[in-house]
Amino acid sequence: MGPRDPTGPRCYALYAVLGALVCGLWPAAMAASDERRSASPVAATPCWRVEDFVVAQECTRCSSFQAKTIAECSPTGFIEKISCATSKRDEFKSCRSAVMEAHVFWRFVGTMMCVATIFAVLVVCRQRVLDRKALEKVRKQIESI
Repeated sequence: MGPRDPTGPRCYALYAVLGALVCGLWPAAMAASDERRSASPVAATPCWRVEDFVVAQECTRCSSFQAKTIAECSPTGFIEKISCATSKRDEFKSCRSAVMEAHVFWRFVGTMMCVATIFAVLVVCRQRVLDRKALEKVRKQIESI
């Protein structure tokens, strides 16, 4: 081992110190970036996050025009119109449709039932094949006596 050997005990100590330094600074850097994000002006936050609101229009599917023009349509494809009490502003909020959620749930249940049926049929077929092989083996043993 020479003085510049990258696997020597000094290098291990240096790697440990650097690792501890990076791990110690990483959470502090993340907290600082969170503070910068939360220090944004209140005007940038939607009014329904900071005020009382009334739902002016129930959750409906976005039209193709709304999907292109309203950013709130992109997460779920559904929006509801919100009227804020204090600022008297109307804004849109992304929402989840109960009908859509029920449709997705029952589609999932149906798919799982089909998959379960297919695998049950495969298990029965495999069991029959194994039973047939076992009977054939017993038959051959009896004939050889």
